[in-house]
Amino acid sequence: MIGALGAFTIAYRRSQQAVRRSGGPSAETVRADRSRVGFRVSTPPAPEPEPVVEEPEPVAEEPEPAGVGAGVQLVEVQRVVEVSPEEAGVTRRQFFNRAILATFFAGFIGQMGMSALANFWPKLRGGFGADVDAGAVTDLQAQTVSADGSVTPVFVPEARAYVVPAPAQLSDQFEGMPVAAGGLMALFQRCVHLGCRVPWCATSVGFECPCHGSKYNSIGEYFGGPAPRNLDRFAVEVVGDRFIIKTGTILETPRAQQMSVNYPQGPSCIGAVEAH
Repeated sequence: MIGALGAFTIAYRRSQQAVRRSGGPSAETVRADRSRVGFRVSTPPAPEPEPVVEEPEPVAEEPEPAGVGAGVQLVEVQRVVEVSPEEAGVTRRQFFNRAILATFFAGFIGQMGMSALANFWPKLRGGFGADVDAGAVTDLQAQTVSADGSVTPVFVPEARAYVVPAPAQLSDQFEGMPVAAGGLMALFQRCVHLGCRVPWCATSVGFECPCHGSKYNSIGEYFGGPAPRNLDRFAVEVVGDRFIIKTGTILETPRAQQMSVNYPQGPSCIGAVEAH
């Protein structure tokens, strides 16, 4: 047993010597460390690695063109050339816009022209502006003069005229004018002052305008009021036994110096008006 203890001692010492030669901690250091059991020693953090920045690869510069010196910069200039409408042509939108405008104006002008022609161009057959057959002469004579001699005009709507009996002797102002035929005359219904329709007044036996008081006798001769002349009348003729009113021919006559028919023959329908 003593031999074993001696061998252990020798081996232990040799191991300590080997530790010292290898640079390991000595026995004193180990004993000092054992006395500090319970203390925590913090290990400093390892430094973070620095980021690696990749440098861009150098780009090879293009060689300058021959003849261009250092410090000269080439500038590209864009040139704008204006083109006339004839050279550029017309787009589809412009074409349709112009076509619509042209159609509108053509229709408007055409309608106005047709309306003007309808007003000024005499009608060839029927209606106002043409020859109107007012009826048989004998029938009209019987309607316009009753058995007691009283006068009642016959209104012809198509001719816009009153058919009245013509006196046997007309005033000189009607000489040579086709104002009477078959003992009848045709008076335009319109007042020559401002165009109002002039109705018949049976009591005074004449035409009296309710608008401004102009008055005329039974054959349209001026009596009083603002009217500048007699009632206008149409040219008339008798064809066979038919009384024809030529509404395309309107005859104007001045105020009569001496009336062919007496007026008024009774009370006025619109009140008294100063006589000429």
